[in-house]
Amino acid sequence: MVAPRYGGYNEVKTVKMAKAQVTVPLNIPEVRVLKSEINKAGELIITIESTKETTVCRCCGKIIGKFHGYDSWVKVRYLSVFGYPTYLRYRPKRYRCEYCDGQPTTSQRLDWHEPNSPNTFAYEQYILLQLVNATVEDVSRKERLGYDMILGIVDRHIHAKVDWSQYTALGTLGIDEIALKKGHRDYVVIVTARLKTGQVVLLGVLEDRQKDTVIEFLRSIPQRLKLSIVSACCDMYEGYTEAIREELPYVRLVIDRFHVARAYRNGLDTLRKSELKRLKRELSTQEYKTLKGSMWALRRKKQDLTPEERKTLRCLFRLSPDLKTAYLLQNRLTVIFEEQLSRPAAKTKIKRWIVAVAKSGLRCFDRFINTLARWWNEILNYFVDRETSGFVEGFNNKIKVLKRRSYGMTNLKHLFQRIYLDLEGYRLFA
Repeated sequence: MVAPRYGGYNEVKTVKMAKAQVTVPLNIPEVRVLKSEINKAGELIITIESTKETTVCRCCGKIIGKFHGYDSWVKVRYLSVFGYPTYLRYRPKRYRCEYCDGQPTTSQRLDWHEPNSPNTFAYEQYILLQLVNATVEDVSRKERLGYDMILGIVDRHIHAKVDWSQYTALGTLGIDEIALKKGHRDYVVIVTARLKTGQVVLLGVLEDRQKDTVIEFLRSIPQRLKLSIVSACCDMYEGYTEAIREELPYVRLVIDRFHVARAYRNGLDTLRKSELKRLKRELSTQEYKTLKGSMWALRRKKQDLTPEERKTLRCLFRLSPDLKTAYLLQNRLTVIFEEQLSRPAAKTKIKRWIVAVAKSGLRCFDRFINTLARWWNEILNYFVDRETSGFVEGFNNKIKVLKRRSYGMTNLKHLFQRIYLDLEGYRLFA
């Protein structure tokens, strides 16, 4: 049984099972157990009464203690015990206010139950815990609750937008997009932050990638938190970079190394495709078969190559010296990004790499070199603290799993709530 986070657990409940009897803590403060029984439906019903002798007046807000009577009986769901669905049954006390005109009465509010809710707080926290890395449909079936009731529990406990008050500093901002449907371009933008502790937190789910949408969100960040943002990582999409420059001009903008690597590796891949087309025309079918698997061999790290892949590369480079040169240049640039270099040292080495490409006579890296020129400072900013969007990419993988598990999720409010719950649920409710 999962216990709610309350103090002062003095009461116990008795569960009768055949001829045996077990006593366990009820874990609810300021209540007295009157009786417990299992009804014909197989439900454990525990009748209790509050031991609190006061409440707060609904009109003046003062504490009142003049007893007036009882409301109707209330039955609410509690944590299951030994496989029995468990309910608490009680009559809320009413108190009369002697401070207000007309002496209105107020029903007592209890710390463990919201009036008009069919569940205790403890049971709703338990449901939220079950939802972590699961679907609403799964929990609905296991707990025999309505689908809409579970969504109502989520709405009552999980904000639909970020609660800025829970953060004192943001550290590194991450902006990236995911597609809600495979094969469609209906992107939503995921905004995250990596705190100084290393914890990754969700800040927003934006409806599109438009610059104005990103700016609107950045403007919603409280000024005290804006000043705590040291850097921002994103890809080379101008909707993100321009929004960051306008709203966070003092923040160090870093183009993610993954996107940089993909850009220069595309150069090698382009040359590979053209060279293989040429070799297919020039070689016999049997000779061309020896080059099978060259694509993966070129993409794999040198230390991870199998003996068969090494053999394939030797054959390929013998037939295409240009491809060997491009392969060596690509790996040389990868080494630069993997070295622990300062920004000035990295700048010098990358410039030398550009010169080496020019001397080689290869044109496959031309597009990447133009990209370098356009995003020069932002790419070099990686070498300041070696920051990447790795935390964003890892976070996005979790979201993709959530989408697959839920067979798609297009409601942005629910998407935010479910991402937040998967990310923080164990910390909050376990």
